[in-house]
Amino acid sequence: MLKPKLIFIVDDDPIITMLVTKRLSDEGYNMRAFSYAEDCIAALSDNPDLIILDFYFLKEGIIKMDGVEAFNKIKAYRPNLPVIILSSQEKGELVLELARKGISGYVIKDRSLIDNLFTSIGEIFNSQ
Repeated sequence: MLKPKLIFIVDDDPIITMLVTKRLSDEGYNMRAFSYAEDCIAALSDNPDLIILDFYFLKEGIIKMDGVEAFNKIKAYRPNLPVIILSSQEKGELVLELARKGISGYVIKDRSLIDNLFTSIGEIFNSQ
């Protein structure tokens, strides 16, 4: 029997984090949720199989690491670790910039979020 994949979800929106964690846990994935990229990076030694990473983090009065900076740190630690970026932004130039950096997927936070995440995750794990 295969060991369940470990997926980190990193998003400062507790509703998104709860929804994604619940749905992916129901599908048999082991999930770890983080509100900020710094916490995720501190846990990279737990060897996740995939990271779902928000693009933009907000915390009143504190500057938090953004998704691009976090992505760069993740890739420096483990270059082949797949990362899916979550964002409310549909800007083509942003997606292009991130694709050049090597993201594994880009999912817009809209009504199709879960369906699009399942598609991206399936593509990533089926290609390994």
